[in-house]
Amino acid sequence: MSRQVGEHLAEAGPGHPFEGVRFTAAWGSCDVLETVLVRPDVVAEVSADRAVDRGVFRHPLRFKRLRLDVTADDVPRFGAGLAAAAG
Repeated sequence: MSRQVGEHLAEAGPGHPFEGVRFTAAWGSCDVLETVLVRPDVVAEVSADRAVDRGVFRHPLRFKRLRLDVTADDVPRFGAGLAAAAG
């Protein structure tokens, strides 16, 4: 799966929203992950537990498949779908 996803990713240019952000392997970990920021063009379908703590999923997301039939513009921002459904 990682090879399939990697074929569709392109490295981000300057000004990426996560530029300068450090990512760790787990909560409380001091091990900083080596990352390559990519353009947010590709849509992936994931399964997730609904438990969210301060905007962060409490359990790992699980990759299901790439959604090459939709664009990033077709997908509501995180939380926007829930607000529309409640509203």
